[in-house]
Amino acid sequence: MGFPDVERRRVLAAAALGREATTPGPGPEGGEPLRAVTGEILDVSPHMIAVETPDGRQERLVIAPWATAWHGGDVAPADLPVRATVLMRALREGKVVERIWADTVRLTGTIVSIEGRKDVTVELDCGPHRGRRTIVIPYRATGRLRVRHPQFEPGYLFDAIGVRKDGAALALLPATSQPAYPARAVPPPPPSYAGAQARIAGTITWSDVFDGEERGAAYPMVERSDAGCPDAGVSCAALPYLAIGSLLQIQNVCANRSAVVPIVACGCVAGRFCDRCVECGTSPRGRITELSPASYVELGGDLVNGCFNAQIGLG
Repeated sequence: MGFPDVERRRVLAAAALGREATTPGPGPEGGEPLRAVTGEILDVSPHMIAVETPDGRQERLVIAPWATAWHGGDVAPADLPVRATVLMRALREGKVVERIWADTVRLTGTIVSIEGRKDVTVELDCGPHRGRRTIVIPYRATGRLRVRHPQFEPGYLFDAIGVRKDGAALALLPATSQPAYPARAVPPPPPSYAGAQARIAGTITWSDVFDGEERGAAYPMVERSDAGCPDAGVSCAALPYLAIGSLLQIQNVCANRSAVVPIVACGCVAGRFCDRCVECGTSPRGRITELSPASYVELGGDLVNGCFNAQIGLG
């Protein structure tokens, strides 16, 4: 998903500013490092799981006795189906799995059309970089989603978590309470004083449109000419403009974990959500960045929860 030559941009920017190029990676906080492992299940038992990674490697990992899994609902890890695509959070040098998400998708965008009475089919506009996406809301999930998305009509934002099944994307859980305004009416950011803030607080979410095991962030306030995106530069958070390839220092204040993450994509869709995360306390309004699943999990995030409260600074 990311823009080309992100690493080269970062090195050139550091040279132009006369500073040392920061290296992306985890910070010292939070104790034992977490590793995100992505792959297709080849074999699974109560104690072991074998997967084929996106680059064709095979990995065998131990499943911790306390490990949990999600596949449209909570399941025992051993009950996950072979050939499911999983993202796993692993400890102990990345060899012991403690959490597994299987065939998990996130469905974020602006409602274009709605069809059906029981199982509802929704077409989403996911932004100029991601195109349109057709999703299905099964009848059993419509009540829960409609409670959190009361403006269920074209022009309003939608955000849900679900699973891939038989080639379809099923929306099962609301990822947020729907903003009350249309997608094109994002509230302006609050005034900022004395230039850019050293640390900016807000909500961090994740998206499933990044490539494979990619680590990186989609950031709302990128220069439109840099991103080639007419929708960039919109956010109700007081964010500075940054270029593709810039580094963000991200701290998950809920898990006390931090990392330096490169901006690899334009986050124009995330910038239209002026919502809050309530994982630990209540964040200020606004999505300050959107992470790849691997980066999100390695910062201590849970895909099903959908967000964590965070602070960001420049890397």
